[in-house]
Amino acid sequence: MTEGMGLRERKKIQTRRRLLAEATRLFGERGFDEVSVAEIAEAADVSKMTVFNYFDSKEDLVLAPMEEHIGDVARVVRDRAPGESAVTGMRRHFLAAIEDRDPAVGMSDSPVALGLIQLIQQTPALLTRAYAFFARTDEMLIDALVEDGEDPAVARIVAAQLISTRNTLITENQRRLLAGESADAIAADAVALAERGFDLLEKGLGDFATRA
Repeated sequence: MTEGMGLRERKKIQTRRRLLAEATRLFGERGFDEVSVAEIAEAADVSKMTVFNYFDSKEDLVLAPMEEHIGDVARVVRDRAPGESAVTGMRRHFLAAIEDRDPAVGMSDSPVALGLIQLIQQTPALLTRAYAFFARTDEMLIDALVEDGEDPAVARIVAAQLISTRNTLITENQRRLLAGESADAIAADAVALAERGFDLLEKGLGDFATRA
């Protein structure tokens, strides 16, 4: 991921990762509301100002990995190949993410990834923000479908089905990882369930939103 980057960029990425790891550890030990930004900075061996140079708040720190992927679904639909439907494009992208053990589809069993999932689920303020991200993802997908010439009302119906299927698959992956299974152990089942889910979508949507 950092290949080809300059030293400055690599150091920025390393600092962000260290802050996220230390914050996740502290939140897991004491709870989100009981940990200050100053304590996160001290644990990561940086200044409090450095934390705020990267993140505006504790909430932003925790949710940064999720926010980075808000536009993924819309981007897949916009970039799909000629002759490829929206469902086919999403299936291809989702299966590749499983293969890569991507946390964006609930396939990372790293302590930081699992800690973040638990923290968001257990913290009302973070859960509210996460739902807002889901809504933005949905709106961005609707915009992408409308840009392709789809009726806005129909685009909303289709987007709801696509997003719901994707989120359900992610939730199931996360459920099994939080129960103690490894990403490698659930990968084959995750692929099979994704294939089944997207098969059902294709039966219902047919070749809707196929790129000319």
